[in-house]
Amino acid sequence: MIAMLRLIIVIPILLMLTVALAPVQLISRALNIRLAKKIPYWFHRILLCLIGVRVIVHGSFSSAHPLLLICNHISWLDIPVMGSIDELSFIAKTEVGNWPVISQLAKMQGTVFVNRQRGIDTANQADSIASRLLAGDVMVLFAEGTTGDGNRILPFKSSLLGAAQYAIRQSHIDKVAVQPVAISYSRLHGLPLGRRYQSETSWPGDVPLAKHAFNILIKSAFDVDVVLGDPMDFTASSNRKLVSRNASDQVATMYSNAMRSNL
Repeated sequence: MIAMLRLIIVIPILLMLTVALAPVQLISRALNIRLAKKIPYWFHRILLCLIGVRVIVHGSFSSAHPLLLICNHISWLDIPVMGSIDELSFIAKTEVGNWPVISQLAKMQGTVFVNRQRGIDTANQADSIASRLLAGDVMVLFAEGTTGDGNRILPFKSSLLGAAQYAIRQSHIDKVAVQPVAISYSRLHGLPLGRRYQSETSWPGDVPLAKHAFNILIKSAFDVDVVLGDPMDFTASSNRKLVSRNASDQVATMYSNAMRSNL
């Protein structure tokens, strides 16, 4: 009964909020004003409040810029979770650009879409990301390339780290800060999820988005730990595969520590 009441209340509020903010966001982006970054930030915060997700941040974002955040990926919720912490922009796979409603929201936020299956596009995609980094946008890269099961960190893909080198070559800067970030869904209604129950939040690719979102909304009351690691300097001579591996190792360690601390 309570779950149904949540659906009846939350879904109309989200629809009204989206309809009200969409025109303002479109105009703000067209005029290239600061409000275009503020609206997604507040939208994500309100969204998480409505569906019952609490974000606990450990650490702080690097003050160095350009800044590229490199994260693990568990669920579609990762985007509003990260987006509720600061004014961030995202790098998403091209498939997201074809999803109903979600694609429009992502485009209004200024998401950069990349095709990970076509190596021929990598240079153009890296160039687009580099331009955004140089414009001052803090970009979020889910480096596993897909959502995991919440029990382990998949190896990070290094190809899009080339964007950092493109940024260096296109400007007078000598380095880009790459900061590892671990996202851990730790508790449900105050009780530890642990590894056994990560399926409550993890989103495998074979589960329809609407079904997964429905289950999240019904359960509600999730705690998410976001652990911000030590930034690494990425220079023109850096080995992107080595930097990617170091970031992956740091995220795996932070993730394991976060999971253990909530048991």
